[in-house]
Amino acid sequence: MVVLRGVPSVLSPELLYALAKMGHGDEIVLADANFPASSICACGPKEIRADGLGIPQLLEAILKLLPLDTHVPCPAAVMDLVDSDKQRCLAVPVWETYRELLSHAGSQSPLEVVERFAFYERAKKAFAVVATGETALYGNLILKKGVIPADQLQ
Repeated sequence: MVVLRGVPSVLSPELLYALAKMGHGDEIVLADANFPASSICACGPKEIRADGLGIPQLLEAILKLLPLDTHVPCPAAVMDLVDSDKQRCLAVPVWETYRELLSHAGSQSPLEVVERFAFYERAKKAFAVVATGETALYGNLILKKGVIPADQLQ
């Protein structure tokens, strides 16, 4: 548990360090429990464990500290459904939760929907992958870091 004022306790020191080290345009993956985080991280990104935590809980905490990129059409991306799940019209209610949390943080951009294998390739280039305990199907989320204007830094 982080014991600092203003820092949500669900953010581990390791995750805080990664968020602080990220630069403009760097991406972080919030991976659900089924995501191959360790395999993806063998290709380069730092693996951060957040077992037992859901992505909405982490997302809300991260968005208090991490500015999203305003220079791209979609600073947040989710993994698209595979064809068989599209055919059976599988609902993904967690995406609406993400939209609400992103909107509450000031982002009016739509979620980018990325094909499954393209999502894996993009994750291999991310700064870090946070392996969570999220059980919602298609719960994976990529966030692109933005900048904080100088007049908002203190």
